[in-house]
Amino acid sequence: MSNHDAVDHGSVKSYLTGFVLSVILTAIPFWAVMTGQLSPGATLGTVVLLAIVQIVVHLKCFLHLSFRPGSRENTVAFLFSALIIVMVVGLSVWIIISSNEMMMY
Repeated sequence: MSNHDAVDHGSVKSYLTGFVLSVILTAIPFWAVMTGQLSPGATLGTVVLLAIVQIVVHLKCFLHLSFRPGSRENTVAFLFSALIIVMVVGLSVWIIISSNEMMMY
């Protein structure tokens, strides 16, 4: 048996569970913003909290990322990729803001 056969690619149940959770985790913040029934602070907290939960759902159900000791390589690769993306986006925003401030003088 090759390594490719041993990898868990997920099941239809996993994908359907992820899809249903993603729809719910998108509909709730959408409702909170569109209706205005919550205070602005509660709305922001709801959106941020459910966004974090949705990230976890996507990592688990769609990317099949596991934080078990046996899958350390996948976890390290994911964390390194996330670090690079955060650095690229963060430094790009910093450069854009700095350029804008210089142009204002």
